[in-house]
Amino acid sequence: MSPDVDLTALTPGPHPLRNGFLRLDQRAFEAVAARTWPGADPLLPRLSRSANHGVLWFGVAAALAASRTPRARRAAARGLASLGLASLTINTLGKRSVRRARPLLDAVPRVRQLKRQPITTSFPSGHSASAAAFATGVALESPAWGAAVAPVAAAVALSRVYTGVHFPSDVVAGAALGAGAAFAVRALVPTRAQHIPPARPLAEVPALPGGEGLVMVANVASGTSDRVRALCDALPDAEVVECEPGDIPAELEKAADHARVLGVCGGDGTVNAAAEVALRHGLPLAVLPGGTLNHFAYDLGVEDVRDLCGALERGEGVRVDVGRFASGGRSGIFLNTFSLGVYPELVREREHWSSKIGGWPAGVLAAVRVLRADRHPLEAEVRGRRRPLWLLFAGNGTYHRRGLASGRRLDLADGQLDVRVVHGGRRPALRLLSAALAGPLTRSPAHAAVQVPRLRLSGVAPGTLMAFDGELTETEGDLTLEKLPEALTVYRPLPGEGGLLSLTDRTGPGDDSS
Repeated sequence: MSPDVDLTALTPGPHPLRNGFLRLDQRAFEAVAARTWPGADPLLPRLSRSANHGVLWFGVAAALAASRTPRARRAAARGLASLGLASLTINTLGKRSVRRARPLLDAVPRVRQLKRQPITTSFPSGHSASAAAFATGVALESPAWGAAVAPVAAAVALSRVYTGVHFPSDVVAGAALGAGAAFAVRALVPTRAQHIPPARPLAEVPALPGGEGLVMVANVASGTSDRVRALCDALPDAEVVECEPGDIPAELEKAADHARVLGVCGGDGTVNAAAEVALRHGLPLAVLPGGTLNHFAYDLGVEDVRDLCGALERGEGVRVDVGRFASGGRSGIFLNTFSLGVYPELVREREHWSSKIGGWPAGVLAAVRVLRADRHPLEAEVRGRRRPLWLLFAGNGTYHRRGLASGRRLDLADGQLDVRVVHGGRRPALRLLSAALAGPLTRSPAHAAVQVPRLRLSGVAPGTLMAFDGELTETEGDLTLEKLPEALTVYRPLPGEGGLLSLTDRTGPGDDSS
């Protein structure tokens, strides 16, 4: 027999405390076996079988992902990751460490018994571990979805005793291990709730009950129709303009002429265009995420229609920094990132191939072509010396990383540009990877990082590609990057009961306190 089903280990010697616990465990098992619960006999055995090999939880995860909300998709992914860790722990350590025989089925009515009895050791319960891991993982990311999944997970755990395949202590131990696995996953990949951006500096913005005064421009190419419909249902007095990407700039200008609040629904490039118009017209901006990545909205704390509508109706907003670049007569702003070197080249290659072979294959092909190039995409003068560079990255705000999660900005008004440079040299892929893994480390032979409010780069050849918030343009010579502190006013739900803060909190001294 394989080690995980070997039940021939020597019987341990007498131990009063352990033997007393085992007798109590046996009595609890017999009490469950003797009790008949209405409707449980046909239901719980089927539920128990459906959870074999995690099939039930994969189905629940698929249903969560089908809801198309970012929070639900993250909850599904976290639940499955927690389930995977719990299953690995149970199968490699749990079942091998305590070789406990399964309960005898004499006291269990035949109608409850599973058609195929498990042959692995009894302690701990793998089904209970998987159920608790999935439910806890979902709840850590989304308490609402966790509350919906928890009764199903509890029923699966109960079914293992009810059908006679586990003692109660097996179920309790398995559930504890499963919950522990979910918290271990959270330690490696923190939830978004652990990265709540500070609600500062607070801004005076108009409350818009029903959305009156809001003009929302939506990019139809981003697949935003469902979000726009949800917004119209929640804010019936708002004006919504849906248009093609080429019409976005003109529609934003029209909207700014009569709006109290300028709204935008689309990806990061569309949001960038709206922010530029809002800055010029002195309007607060309402951002509804509608693209693929939505970095700015998510870092701001706005994930869906509910978040944005709550902030609009309550009049909750903050001021955030804006990054600005200038090169010759060309200038612009960026809310997320600005870059020179490998990334703009990769974006250009991807756009060239995406219409022919599709988005993901184009991205892979672009990465291969750019990283195998025999030239550095960028040369610039740094501290009086001309250097080849693979990448220069500047973030609008400092990017932080916890565990294995990708970097996020915890403060959108810190006054800093997060500048990362990957030096030129052989093996660009290895250099870029080492810079990404290094995270907060500031210097190595391959890369350097610094936080500054302003950066000037000399010796940049005219025509060098640069990318800002996913858009491409070309330099016209020397380049200057700088911060515009607290330049843009945006809506975002504020922390606290109901997201409400008093007026003195908004306008009193220490305006930057949360």
